[in-house]
Amino acid sequence: MVPELPPLPALTRSEGEVVDCYLDAVDLMGRINPARTTDTYAALRAAQALASRAVALRDALAVMHLRGETELHHATLGRALRVLDGERRTARVTLPPERPGPQD
Repeated sequence: MVPELPPLPALTRSEGEVVDCYLDAVDLMGRINPARTTDTYAALRAAQALASRAVALRDALAVMHLRGETELHHATLGRALRVLDGERRTARVTLPPERPGPQD
């Protein structure tokens, strides 16, 4: 049985778009991370896609700003990121623990 996830906090449409675009960019950065990937073609494709996702993230933040949403409510957005598996997804962007053994 799959455990029930906590409910997603109430977000404005713009905040939801920022969270979605941010996680899309994070997923792509995880696929590009040279410490975690071995396939140059997959990393290249992710890097190419990252440019458009960065534009989408910029546009989502611009919409928020233009609508007068001048603050990012980090506690609420952090809860939303956690519900959407943001901790696991962002962990792929960091360096993995060093493994003992022969060095390159």
